[in-house]
Amino acid sequence: MTNTEAQASDLDAQPPRQRTPGMKLLFALLVAGALAVPLMMVYALVWDRQDQSHVARQTITQGWGGPQVVTGPVLVIPYRETVSESTVVDGKQTSRVSTVMRELFLSPTEQDVATTLDPQRKQKSIYATVLYNAGFRGTARFVMPDDLERQGIDPATLMPGRAELRFGVSDPRGLQSRSAVTVNGAALATRPGGGPAATGGAGFHGFPDWDGSATLNVAWSYGLRGSETISLVPRGGDTQWQVTSSWPHPSFSGSFLPGDPAISDAGFKARFAVPDLALGQGLAMTADLDPPVVGAAPSAIVAPGGTQARAATIGLVEPVDLYSRIDRSVKYGFLIIGFTFLTFLMFDVVAGVRVAAAEYLLTGAGLVLFFVLLLALAEVTGFTIAYLLASASIVALITAYSASVLKSWKRARVMGGLLAGLYALLFVLLSLEAWSLLIGSLLLFAALAGVMYATRNIDWSGMGRPAQV
Repeated sequence: MTNTEAQASDLDAQPPRQRTPGMKLLFALLVAGALAVPLMMVYALVWDRQDQSHVARQTITQGWGGPQVVTGPVLVIPYRETVSESTVVDGKQTSRVSTVMRELFLSPTEQDVATTLDPQRKQKSIYATVLYNAGFRGTARFVMPDDLERQGIDPATLMPGRAELRFGVSDPRGLQSRSAVTVNGAALATRPGGGPAATGGAGFHGFPDWDGSATLNVAWSYGLRGSETISLVPRGGDTQWQVTSSWPHPSFSGSFLPGDPAISDAGFKARFAVPDLALGQGLAMTADLDPPVVGAAPSAIVAPGGTQARAATIGLVEPVDLYSRIDRSVKYGFLIIGFTFLTFLMFDVVAGVRVAAAEYLLTGAGLVLFFVLLLALAEVTGFTIAYLLASASIVALITAYSASVLKSWKRARVMGGLLAGLYALLFVLLSLEAWSLLIGSLLLFAALAGVMYATRNIDWSGMGRPAQV
């Protein structure tokens, strides 16, 4: 045998070079980092499907009416104001006095509104939204303030005979023909448009016969169609709003909440009581209210030249927000990937079972696929059933694959049990929003402590042999 053949035979006889535990950890971290790309793509997919759902719901509500914001009535009285202007002509300052027209926005001293909501769930393909027919009835009482001079308004300049009574409806497509308005017992003819600024000028208005000396009593009723939410902008000294509906899952938001609403499977009853001190607005204003921010609890601090309206909002929503839960579950994706890779790494480093980078990658791909399955199934079956199906499929797939990777069904069952526990824990975290951070923190602490204990004798820079003491 020649020297060359002998050297080649010696090389073939040498065992393959093994990576140090530190290098194995680095490879696992690199593969986990690479999985951030498909995980972000899944995150973007959730947003895209959510946007498609929003567009589909808008298509359903076309011609019916969108989320409604209502307000009124508001009495708008024109008045004259004398304005002095100074100008400079040829180096000389001159003054000119002119009369301009202004508007006084008068809110009722008290109003009582009753609303009945008749909901219906309408579906298009896999997307659904909640529509409703609303019946509004109300009364309001207007009195001319006796302190207008404090606001710089001369009562003699008011023109109550040209006053407008304005009702606001943000989406007038939903207004029905069965509307009626009476002023001091007499029917009032109404015209479309000309609503308050709080609803973007949408709504309807009429011209009451009033001289400003007596009380103006207004009663009204109308039908309104809308979808998903209904909001009321309270105005005046005291506003009472009572709402009844057969929808069993209301959500209350905005600047005002009802006092102790009654909610059951048969529907809900809610009463809002909003006094003038809570509004922070006077009965008489020289500027109309700006539109409210619906869907939050905005601050309506009085600002120079105007105010922002406050609204009480009732949402007729599904009990589970599908896309928000899936969105939150994707954010926990790295937690599941990290614990799975950590278990593989422990088998590799402690038990001596070699796990290749490709095997890490394929396992991670299966874990990412879970969220795609969850999204696809949830749009058809609902979140809970989709979660059970998707998690069971991925647990079965990775358990079977782990039996080959870890060379043992006993080790594969450990991996399957770990994944089942992780998915069960994730479901709990999605259900308990207030405790999710605490539970996740304790879980990470327990995992770190377990890894520290299991690897306490590992020589990370060597070939996995226990360090010499």
